[in-house]
Amino acid sequence: MALIITEECINCDVCEPVCPNEAIYMGPEIFEIDPDRCTECVGHFDEPQCAEICPVECIPKDPNHEETEAELLLKYQRLTEEL
Repeated sequence: MALIITEECINCDVCEPVCPNEAIYMGPEIFEIDPDRCTECVGHFDEPQCAEICPVECIPKDPNHEETEAELLLKYQRLTEEL
């Protein structure tokens, strides 16, 4: 399951640099997460780094993009092959 940034985001910019998949970007009003690049840090870290560092806790799992840990790992492998 990818993560999502909710409207509570204060645009503090601490999440973007910690994303190992470069899935976080500035949207029209707040930061957003590309679900095709978000692996919840599977393959990189034990916990999603953006959610760990977010001061307002506005980065929950995205119910519209449910994925198993195995699917997230496959996405991680595909993304790292692109590098």
